[in-house]
Amino acid sequence: MSCKPGEPCHEGLKRRRALAVLGLMAILFVALSAVSFLDSRGQAVPSQVGYAGFDAVEGKRVFQSYNCMGCHTIVGNGAYFAPDLTKLYDKAGPAWLEAFLPSAGAWPTSGAVRRHLQDPAIAAEAGTDDLDAYLEAYPAAAERIARRGGKATTMPNLPLTREEIGNLIAFLKYTSQMNTEGWPPTPAVDGLSFPQATPLPAALRAAATATPQEGAAAAAPVSAVAHGEALAVDNGCTACHATDRQRLVGPGWGGLYGSTTTLADGSAVAVDEAYLTQSILDPDAHIVAGFEPGAMPSFADMLEAGEVAAIVAFIRSLGETKP
Repeated sequence: MSCKPGEPCHEGLKRRRALAVLGLMAILFVALSAVSFLDSRGQAVPSQVGYAGFDAVEGKRVFQSYNCMGCHTIVGNGAYFAPDLTKLYDKAGPAWLEAFLPSAGAWPTSGAVRRHLQDPAIAAEAGTDDLDAYLEAYPAAAERIARRGGKATTMPNLPLTREEIGNLIAFLKYTSQMNTEGWPPTPAVDGLSFPQATPLPAALRAAATATPQEGAAAAAPVSAVAHGEALAVDNGCTACHATDRQRLVGPGWGGLYGSTTTLADGSAVAVDEAYLTQSILDPDAHIVAGFEPGAMPSFADMLEAGEVAAIVAFIRSLGETKP
């Protein structure tokens, strides 16, 4: 630009202002670029987050290898078929995730969560080994147990190993620690009347922690088979074992009693009361061919002898293979 003769000329002032603004932008660009090379800038870093000895970085690889983002969103990325997982660890807690991931085809029950809280490492991560305190600290777990516990999900049972489950929970712990600046947003449910949109009532919270004995004080006595079925559902057994011959996480129970099963070492064993009882109390005592050790936890500290016998009676009622 040039100034016309006889008119005030501000060309030099404008040029100096433009250069000053350009210089300020250059300083900001260099400063922000330098900040971007800092390790964390106050953010959570996956390499620094662990869960019960498992690794969040490896958990991210598990998350990607199973294409979880094909159904779920996380930190705003992914599909919208299933719930967002960004803050799931903080909301539902580690014991609920431990109960859900090995048998995702069914929602965990209070018994399944209580069982995992008996693991000292999981209890340490959760901050408590008491179920009531856990559900108070993780209200999303209480809501899921009360509304869906024991019911089928739309998620398949994935062939996750124990190590993959631990690493995946470590990854979800990491995303819960991220500063996402409010993501995911809290849904606005004011004025909506369907059950899933209403706050969790106190009665449902109490139902989530109630044991079958608490709710059945005045009920008529039930048979051992019916009692065993209720125990199997409450303790999450039917999430891993089908009541027919279908293989889920574990073998199906239909026709199992009275059969002969082949073990990983090539030997054969008869499936009777003694075998089933030992399998419930010490699952790794006999590893069935085609299954991995460590997949099933011990119920020795969860079930009394009469309860184990009732579950065995229920399994026997599902069909007995005649020798």
